[in-house]
Amino acid sequence: MARPVTVFTGQWADLPLETLLQKVKEFGYDGVELACWGDHFEVRKALEDDEYCAKKRELLAKYGMQVYAISNHLVGQAVLDNIDLRHKAILPDYVWGDGDPAGVNQRAADELKDTARAAQKFGVSIVNGFTGSSIWHLLYSFPPVPPDMIEEGYRLLAERFIPILDVFEECGVKFALEVHPTEIAFDLYTAERTLEALKGHPAFGFNFDPSHLIWQGVDPAQFIRYFPDRIFHVHMKDAIVKRDGKGGILGSHLNFGDPRRAWDFRSLGHGSVDFEEIIRALNDIGYQGPLSVEWEDSGMDREFGAKEACEFVRRIDFPPSKVAFDAAFDKAEQTKKG
Repeated sequence: MARPVTVFTGQWADLPLETLLQKVKEFGYDGVELACWGDHFEVRKALEDDEYCAKKRELLAKYGMQVYAISNHLVGQAVLDNIDLRHKAILPDYVWGDGDPAGVNQRAADELKDTARAAQKFGVSIVNGFTGSSIWHLLYSFPPVPPDMIEEGYRLLAERFIPILDVFEECGVKFALEVHPTEIAFDLYTAERTLEALKGHPAFGFNFDPSHLIWQGVDPAQFIRYFPDRIFHVHMKDAIVKRDGKGGILGSHLNFGDPRRAWDFRSLGHGSVDFEEIIRALNDIGYQGPLSVEWEDSGMDREFGAKEACEFVRRIDFPPSKVAFDAAFDKAEQTKKG
Protein backbone atom coordinates (compact mmCIF):
# COMPACT_ATOMS: atom_id res chain seq x y z
CA MET A 1 0.00 0.00 0.00
CA ALA A 2 1.39 3.39 -1.00
CA ARG A 3 2.32 5.79 1.77
CA PRO A 4 0.04 8.83 2.12
CA VAL A 5 1.29 11.98 0.41
CA THR A 6 0.81 15.17 2.40
CA VAL A 7 1.96 18.76 2.19
CA PHE A 8 3.47 20.84 4.99
CA THR A 9 1.47 24.06 5.33
CA GLY A 10 4.26 26.16 6.87
CA GLN A 11 5.22 27.87 3.62
CA TRP A 12 1.54 28.58 2.88
CA ALA A 13 0.63 30.27 6.18
CA ASP A 14 -0.18 33.49 4.33
CA LEU A 15 -3.35 31.71 3.15
CA PRO A 16 -6.32 30.89 5.39
CA LEU A 17 -6.44 27.16 5.99
CA GLU A 18 -9.70 26.63 4.12
CA THR A 19 -8.36 28.41 1.04
CA LEU A 20 -5.26 26.23 1.17
CA LEU A 21 -7.24 23.02 1.64
CA GLN A 22 -9.20 23.76 -1.52
CA LYS A 23 -5.94 24.06 -3.43
CA VAL A 24 -4.30 21.04 -1.81
CA LYS A 25 -7.26 18.85 -2.77
CA GLU A 26 -6.98 20.07 -6.36
CA PHE A 27 -3.24 19.36 -6.33
CA GLY A 28 -4.00 15.72 -5.48
CA TYR A 29 -2.70 15.33 -1.91
CA ASP A 30 -4.06 12.91 0.70
CA GLY A 31 -3.64 15.30 3.59
CA VAL A 32 -1.70 18.05 5.30
CA GLU A 33 0.94 18.51 7.97
CA LEU A 34 -0.40 21.51 9.84
CA ALA A 35 1.91 24.32 10.88
CA CYS A 36 1.31 25.92 14.28
CA TRP A 37 1.27 29.42 12.83
CA GLY A 38 -1.14 31.43 10.73
CA ASP A 39 -4.63 30.05 11.34
CA HIS A 40 -3.59 26.51 10.41
CA PHE A 41 -3.28 25.15 13.96
CA GLU A 42 -3.23 27.40 17.02
CA VAL A 43 -2.00 25.69 20.17
CA ARG A 44 -3.56 28.07 22.65
CA LYS A 45 -6.99 27.92 20.97
CA ALA A 46 -6.80 24.13 20.79
CA LEU A 47 -6.36 23.96 24.56
CA GLU A 48 -8.74 26.74 25.59
CA ASP A 49 -11.63 26.20 23.16
CA ASP A 50 -13.36 22.83 23.60
CA GLU A 51 -14.76 23.01 20.06
CA TYR A 52 -11.59 24.08 18.26
CA CYS A 53 -10.15 20.64 17.44
CA ALA A 54 -13.52 19.23 16.38
CA LYS A 55 -14.13 22.19 14.06
CA LYS A 56 -10.66 21.82 12.59
CA ARG A 57 -11.35 18.14 11.94
CA GLU A 58 -14.65 19.03 10.28
CA LEU A 59 -12.88 21.46 7.98
CA LEU A 60 -10.31 18.84 7.01
CA ALA A 61 -13.04 16.27 6.39
CA LYS A 62 -14.90 18.73 4.16
CA TYR A 63 -11.99 18.53 1.72
CA GLY A 64 -11.16 14.87 2.33
CA MET A 65 -7.86 15.68 4.02
CA GLN A 66 -6.07 13.54 6.57
CA VAL A 67 -3.61 14.92 9.14
CA TYR A 68 -0.80 12.82 10.58
CA ALA A 69 1.35 15.51 12.20
CA ILE A 70 1.44 19.10 13.38
CA SER A 71 4.61 21.16 13.39
CA ASN A 72 5.87 23.84 15.74
CA HIS A 73 9.31 24.62 14.38
CA LEU A 74 9.29 28.33 15.18
CA VAL A 75 8.59 27.99 18.89
CA GLY A 76 10.95 25.04 19.23
CA GLN A 77 13.77 27.17 17.81
CA ALA A 78 13.57 29.47 20.80
CA VAL A 79 13.97 26.75 23.45
CA LEU A 80 17.76 26.48 23.11
CA ASP A 81 18.70 29.50 21.00
CA ASN A 82 20.58 32.54 22.24
CA ILE A 83 17.64 34.91 21.83
CA ASP A 84 17.90 38.11 19.80
CA LEU A 85 15.58 40.34 17.76
CA ARG A 86 15.33 37.80 14.93
CA HIS A 87 13.12 35.64 17.14
CA LYS A 88 10.55 38.39 17.66
CA ALA A 89 9.48 38.05 14.02
CA ILE A 90 8.77 34.32 14.23
CA LEU A 91 7.30 33.85 17.71
CA PRO A 92 3.75 34.42 18.96
CA ASP A 93 3.53 37.66 20.91
CA TYR A 94 2.72 35.79 24.11
CA VAL A 95 5.90 33.72 23.77
CA TRP A 96 8.09 36.72 22.93
CA GLY A 97 6.63 38.79 25.78
CA ASP A 98 9.11 41.47 26.83
CA GLY A 99 11.92 39.82 24.89
CA ASP A 100 14.00 39.00 27.94
CA PRO A 101 16.05 36.01 26.67
CA ALA A 102 15.60 33.76 29.69
CA GLY A 103 11.88 34.45 29.70
CA VAL A 104 11.58 33.71 25.98
CA ASN A 105 13.43 30.40 26.42
CA GLN A 106 11.10 29.39 29.26
CA ARG A 107 7.89 30.45 27.53
CA ALA A 108 8.97 28.61 24.37
CA ALA A 109 9.58 25.45 26.40
CA ASP A 110 6.16 25.79 28.02
CA GLU A 111 4.54 26.30 24.62
CA LEU A 112 6.20 23.17 23.26
CA LYS A 113 4.80 21.19 26.19
CA ASP A 114 1.40 22.65 25.39
CA THR A 115 1.87 21.62 21.77
CA ALA A 116 2.10 18.00 22.93
CA ARG A 117 -1.13 18.45 24.91
CA ALA A 118 -2.84 20.09 21.93
CA ALA A 119 -1.70 17.29 19.61
CA GLN A 120 -3.16 14.73 22.01
CA LYS A 121 -6.45 16.60 22.07
CA PHE A 122 -6.43 16.84 18.28
CA GLY A 123 -5.72 13.13 17.92
CA VAL A 124 -2.29 13.47 16.31
CA SER A 125 0.70 11.47 17.51
CA ILE A 126 3.62 13.38 15.92
CA VAL A 127 4.85 16.93 16.49
CA ASN A 128 7.64 18.00 14.17
CA GLY A 129 9.89 20.84 15.15
CA PHE A 130 13.21 22.41 15.97
CA THR A 131 15.22 22.64 19.17
CA GLY A 132 17.42 25.63 18.44
CA SER A 133 21.03 25.53 19.62
CA SER A 134 23.05 27.50 22.13
CA ILE A 135 26.30 26.40 20.45
CA TRP A 136 25.62 26.86 16.73
CA HIS A 137 27.80 29.99 16.74
CA LEU A 138 30.71 27.76 17.79
CA LEU A 139 30.51 25.70 14.60
CA TYR A 140 33.89 26.80 13.27
CA SER A 141 36.53 26.25 15.92
CA PHE A 142 38.24 29.62 15.84
CA PRO A 143 39.01 31.09 18.22
CA PRO A 144 39.65 27.54 19.42
CA VAL A 145 36.58 26.11 21.14
CA PRO A 146 37.24 24.21 24.38
CA PRO A 147 35.37 20.85 24.36
CA ASP A 148 33.61 21.86 27.56
CA MET A 149 31.80 24.63 25.70
CA ILE A 150 30.30 22.11 23.27
CA GLU A 151 29.49 19.73 26.10
CA GLU A 152 27.65 22.57 27.86
CA GLY A 153 25.37 22.87 24.81
CA TYR A 154 24.33 19.23 25.10
CA ARG A 155 23.98 19.51 28.86
CA LEU A 156 21.61 22.44 28.31
CA LEU A 157 19.70 20.36 25.75
CA ALA A 158 19.10 17.67 28.35
CA GLU A 159 18.16 20.19 31.03
CA ARG A 160 15.55 21.91 28.90
CA PHE A 161 14.27 19.15 26.65
CA ILE A 162 13.95 16.09 28.89
CA PRO A 163 11.10 17.76 30.86
CA ILE A 164 9.46 18.66 27.53
CA LEU A 165 9.83 15.10 26.26
CA ASP A 166 8.40 13.74 29.50
CA VAL A 167 5.20 15.67 28.75
CA PHE A 168 5.20 14.28 25.21
CA GLU A 169 5.51 10.77 26.60
CA GLU A 170 2.66 11.36 29.06
CA CYS A 171 0.50 12.53 26.14
CA GLY A 172 1.39 9.59 23.91
CA VAL A 173 2.94 11.97 21.36
CA LYS A 174 6.39 11.86 19.71
CA PHE A 175 8.63 14.86 19.07
CA ALA A 176 10.42 14.66 15.72
CA LEU A 177 13.40 17.00 15.35
CA GLU A 178 14.09 18.17 11.82
CA VAL A 179 17.87 17.78 11.63
CA HIS A 180 18.89 21.14 10.27
CA PRO A 181 21.59 23.82 10.46
CA THR A 182 21.14 26.04 13.56
CA GLU A 183 19.71 23.06 15.49
CA ILE A 184 21.55 21.05 18.15
CA ALA A 185 21.56 18.20 15.59
CA PHE A 186 22.48 19.14 12.04
CA ASP A 187 24.14 15.97 10.69
CA LEU A 188 24.52 12.29 11.58
CA TYR A 189 27.14 12.68 14.29
CA THR A 190 25.40 15.55 16.07
CA ALA A 191 22.11 13.65 15.83
CA GLU A 192 23.79 10.71 17.52
CA ARG A 193 25.18 12.97 20.23
CA THR A 194 21.75 14.52 20.73
CA LEU A 195 20.19 11.10 21.33
CA GLU A 196 22.93 10.29 23.82
CA ALA A 197 22.42 13.57 25.68
CA LEU A 198 18.69 12.84 25.91
CA LYS A 199 19.45 9.32 27.18
CA GLY A 200 17.57 7.76 24.30
CA HIS A 201 14.28 9.28 25.42
CA PRO A 202 11.47 7.24 23.79
CA ALA A 203 9.51 10.35 22.80
CA PHE A 204 12.39 11.76 20.75
CA GLY A 205 13.19 11.02 17.13
CA PHE A 206 13.61 12.69 13.78
CA ASN A 207 11.61 14.34 11.05
CA PHE A 208 13.85 13.21 8.20
CA ASP A 209 14.49 15.90 5.59
CA PRO A 210 17.13 15.18 2.94
CA SER A 211 17.40 18.77 1.70
CA HIS A 212 19.28 19.89 4.81
CA LEU A 213 21.77 17.03 4.56
CA ILE A 214 22.64 16.87 0.88
CA TRP A 215 24.36 20.26 0.61
CA GLN A 216 26.47 19.47 3.69
CA GLY A 217 27.78 16.34 1.96
CA VAL A 218 25.81 13.98 4.22
CA ASP A 219 24.23 10.93 2.57
CA PRO A 220 20.49 11.16 3.38
CA ALA A 221 19.83 7.45 2.83
CA GLN A 222 22.63 6.56 5.23
CA PHE A 223 21.01 8.77 7.88
CA ILE A 224 17.79 6.76 7.58
CA ARG A 225 19.59 3.45 7.94
CA TYR A 226 21.63 4.72 10.90
CA PHE A 227 18.51 5.65 12.92
CA PRO A 228 15.93 3.08 11.75
CA ASP A 229 13.79 3.22 14.90
CA ARG A 230 13.91 7.02 15.22
CA ILE A 231 12.52 8.10 11.85
CA PHE A 232 9.12 9.31 13.03
CA HIS A 233 8.15 11.42 10.03
CA VAL A 234 9.50 12.24 6.56
CA HIS A 235 9.75 15.49 4.64
CA MET A 236 10.13 15.27 0.88
CA LYS A 237 12.23 18.29 -0.05
CA ASP A 238 14.97 18.83 -2.60
CA ALA A 239 18.09 20.98 -2.80
CA ILE A 240 20.69 21.52 -5.49
CA VAL A 241 24.43 21.88 -5.10
CA LYS A 242 25.80 24.00 -7.95
CA ARG A 243 29.24 25.18 -6.93
CA ASP A 244 31.00 27.31 -9.52
CA GLY A 245 34.26 27.88 -7.68
CA LYS A 246 33.17 31.27 -6.35
CA GLY A 247 30.90 30.52 -3.40
CA GLY A 248 30.98 27.81 -0.75
CA ILE A 249 28.38 25.78 1.08
CA LEU A 250 28.09 28.36 3.88
CA GLY A 251 25.93 30.48 1.57
CA SER A 252 28.11 33.59 1.24
CA HIS A 253 25.52 35.71 3.14
CA LEU A 254 23.36 35.54 0.00
CA ASN A 255 19.61 35.08 0.37
CA PHE A 256 17.84 31.97 -0.90
CA GLY A 257 17.03 32.40 -4.55
CA ASP A 258 20.16 34.38 -5.34
CA PRO A 259 21.72 32.72 -8.43
CA ARG A 260 25.20 33.22 -6.98
CA ARG A 261 24.56 30.77 -4.14
CA ALA A 262 26.49 27.49 -4.27
CA TRP A 263 23.39 25.60 -3.15
CA ASP A 264 19.68 26.28 -2.87
CA PHE A 265 16.36 24.58 -2.23
CA ARG A 266 14.53 23.25 -5.26
CA SER A 267 11.16 21.75 -6.03
CA LEU A 268 11.13 17.95 -5.91
CA GLY A 269 12.99 16.30 -8.75
CA HIS A 270 14.82 19.48 -9.73
CA GLY A 271 17.71 19.15 -7.28
CA SER A 272 20.54 16.85 -6.22
CA VAL A 273 18.69 14.49 -3.87
CA ASP A 274 18.49 10.84 -4.96
CA PHE A 275 14.93 10.09 -3.91
CA GLU A 276 15.00 6.52 -5.19
CA GLU A 277 17.68 5.67 -2.62
CA ILE A 278 15.60 7.38 0.05
CA ILE A 279 12.55 5.29 -0.81
CA ARG A 280 14.68 2.14 -0.75
CA ALA A 281 16.06 3.10 2.67
CA LEU A 282 12.57 3.84 4.00
CA ASN A 283 11.45 0.45 2.71
CA ASP A 284 14.43 -1.17 4.44
CA ILE A 285 13.41 0.24 7.82
CA GLY A 286 9.70 -0.44 7.30
CA TYR A 287 8.57 3.19 7.39
CA GLN A 288 4.87 3.42 6.49
CA GLY A 289 4.10 6.98 7.58
CA PRO A 290 3.35 9.96 5.38
CA LEU A 291 5.66 11.46 2.80
CA SER A 292 5.15 15.16 3.45
CA VAL A 293 6.12 17.64 0.75
CA GLU A 294 7.82 20.73 2.13
CA TRP A 295 7.79 22.94 -0.91
CA GLU A 296 10.49 25.62 -1.27
CA ASP A 297 11.80 26.92 -4.57
CA SER A 298 12.43 30.64 -5.08
CA GLY A 299 12.52 30.19 -8.85
CA MET A 300 9.22 28.40 -9.42
CA ASP A 301 5.54 29.26 -8.98
CA ARG A 302 4.50 27.47 -5.81
CA GLU A 303 1.14 26.19 -7.07
CA PHE A 304 2.74 24.71 -10.17
CA GLY A 305 5.49 23.26 -7.99
CA ALA A 306 3.19 21.82 -5.33
CA LYS A 307 1.07 20.00 -7.89
CA GLU A 308 4.11 18.66 -9.74
CA ALA A 309 5.70 17.63 -6.41
CA CYS A 310 2.64 15.56 -5.47
CA GLU A 311 2.82 13.76 -8.80
CA PHE A 312 6.56 13.22 -8.34
CA VAL A 313 6.15 11.60 -4.91
CA ARG A 314 3.42 9.26 -6.13
CA ARG A 315 5.61 8.22 -9.05
CA ILE A 316 8.77 7.65 -7.01
CA ASP A 317 7.20 5.85 -4.02
CA PHE A 318 7.29 2.11 -4.58
CA PRO A 319 6.59 -0.80 -2.21
CA PRO A 320 9.35 -3.20 -1.18
CA SER A 321 9.55 -6.60 -2.83
CA LYS A 322 7.91 -9.48 -0.98
CA VAL A 323 10.03 -12.11 -2.73
CA ALA A 324 13.63 -12.54 -3.75
CA PHE A 325 13.92 -11.87 -7.48
CA ASP A 326 15.95 -15.05 -7.99
CA ALA A 327 13.55 -17.30 -6.09
CA ALA A 328 11.97 -18.36 -9.38
CA PHE A 329 15.25 -20.02 -10.35
CA ASP A 330 14.79 -22.55 -7.54
CA LYS A 331 12.99 -25.72 -8.70
CA ALA A 332 11.47 -26.17 -5.26
CA GLU A 333 9.89 -22.74 -5.50
CA GLN A 334 8.60 -23.54 -8.97
CA THR A 335 6.94 -26.67 -7.59
CA LYS A 336 5.20 -24.64 -4.89
CA LYS A 337 3.50 -22.58 -7.56
CA GLY A 338 2.25 -25.65 -9.41
